Amino acid sequence: QVQLVESGGGPVQAGGSLRLACVASGNPAKLNYMAWFRQVPGKEREGVAHIYTRIARGDTEYADSVQGRFTISQDSDSAKNTVYLQMNSLMPEDTAMYYCAAGDNWHVLALQPEQYKYWGRGTQVTVSS
Repeated sequence: QVQLVESGGGPVQAGGSLRLACVASGNPAKLNYMAWFRQVPGKEREGVAHIYTRIARGDTEYADSVQGRFTISQDSDSAKNTVYLQMNSLMPEDTAMYYCAAGDNWHVLALQPEQYKYWGRGTQVTVSS
């Protein structure tokens, strides 16, 4: 089993930056990919950024809405089992609960929620104008 814990959310003004972190524990060696999703009440969960952590390690994919503003990365120390989401040029529409997700499939359709087996509890990001 794998547990995911997010941190780094909070309030920020438009144009500002935040860095979210997700730490995997339990059996993180089995993971092949991790991602960040976000959700606003009443809306579907949206895939934001995806990274391959084992096979094709370091390859990433992004939602169009965050391309060029958000960057997903792994800690260079693999023993930390940590993935980050650097969010720059934040806008009020980025306000959401942000969730870390992970999976161990060999093949995956990135940023599709059903492809991720493990989920964290989320961290709130609030961007004010």
